[in-house]
Amino acid sequence: NWGAAPVFEINGLKREEMIASGSMILHEVYFDSLGGAGGDPGGTLKAAIVRDFGSMDAWRAQFTAMGKAQGGGSGWTLLVWSPRRGRLVNAWAADHAHNLAGATPLIALDMYEHSYHMDFGAKAAAYVDAFMQNLSWAAAEAALANVEG
Repeated sequence: NWGAAPVFEINGLKREEMIASGSMILHEVYFDSLGGAGGDPGGTLKAAIVRDFGSMDAWRAQFTAMGKAQGGGSGWTLLVWSPRRGRLVNAWAADHAHNLAGATPLIALDMYEHSYHMDFGAKAAAYVDAFMQNLSWAAAEAALANVEG
C-alpha cells in the first residue's frame, strides 16, 4: 500500500530500483561495446561523430581523456545521443543512476575498478586504451539509427 508505506521505505526502494536498472542498462551497452577491432565506425555514426566533435580523432581524444580521468574512482564514460541538444555528447556518470537526462547511451566504458583491476591493476589508462582497441561499433550504430531516425 503506497499510501501507508513509510516514506523512507519508498525512497529506499525507488533509489535501489534506479541504481539496479541503470546498472543493468549501462552494463548491457558496455558488453555490446566490446569484441570489435577498434578503429572507426562506418556510415551514419561516423558522420555524426565528425559533425559533433570535428573529427574521429577529436572524439577519441576527449572520450579517452574522460575515461582516464576516472581511473582510481568509479563511474562511466559514455557516448550518448542527446535529443534535447540534437547531437552526440560525451558524458560522465558518477554512478549507475546518473546520466545526461533524456540521453541514450551508445558506447559505455565502465570505469569501476572491478572492470579493470584484475587485468590491469591500478593501470586504468591501459584499460581505457585496451577498451578502445577492442571497441565494437555495431550496437552503437543500431542504437543511433533507432533514436535519430
